[in-house]
Amino acid sequence: MNGILGNMPPVVKNLLLLNVIMFIVSWLGQAQGIPMIQLLGGYVFNSPFFEPYQLVTHFFMHAGLFHIFFNMFALVIFGSALEQVWGPKRFFIFYVATAVGAFLLHQIIGYFEVKSIEEQLYAAGYNDLYKLQDQISALRNGQISSFTPPVQGTNHLIEQYMAGISIPVVGASGAVYGVLVGFGYLFPNTQLMLLFPPIPIKAKWLVIIMVGIALFNSIQRNPGDNIAHLAHLGGAIVGFILVFIWQKNKRKFY
Repeated sequence: MNGILGNMPPVVKNLLLLNVIMFIVSWLGQAQGIPMIQLLGGYVFNSPFFEPYQLVTHFFMHAGLFHIFFNMFALVIFGSALEQVWGPKRFFIFYVATAVGAFLLHQIIGYFEVKSIEEQLYAAGYNDLYKLQDQISALRNGQISSFTPPVQGTNHLIEQYMAGISIPVVGASGAVYGVLVGFGYLFPNTQLMLLFPPIPIKAKWLVIIMVGIALFNSIQRNPGDNIAHLAHLGGAIVGFILVFIWQKNKRKFY
């Protein structure tokens, strides 16, 4: 383990360790009944559960083993190459900027979606959304098992509203998409080997495919999809802008 970590550049190594530590702490906390994901995940700005610290804490939280494994795998593979080119300071700025940019795009879109649902609830006869939020909070905390909407025919709207304000975004995926875009920009012709399926592909095509999938799924907005595709897209956009600005020699690629 010492040898593996010793070969990593410092920022990538510390980000990896911090993410793994937070994953273990989160798992232990959840096992003790402490809702770590609910506390440290990121909510939309107009959610009663939003706290400013979530801007940072959300990208150190992960929903499961596969989630953290693939994010950290990509961070180590692609982030190490970027840090070696840019140095620790610039790579750290890049990572944090893409993580925050991913969060902001996801939250801004989510904010307007929640506002739209609130307007529909007002139009349907809901005059006290604070009471509805209290009921959702009690339901989420297990204080009640269910509640009956006072206005008939609003069940679907309430389900949308509940999902909008009480499902947090977690994970480093937004930053990882930024790192992937940065790698693809600087090392476009580097041959990579995919894990699934195990086929070779150039970095530039992998980036185009991954960003294309994120864009398609962001537009599609499948109700059963719990992946924050907008966050992926946000990280990719911020990553591209930063690396485009920083790469003074537009003809020098690796």
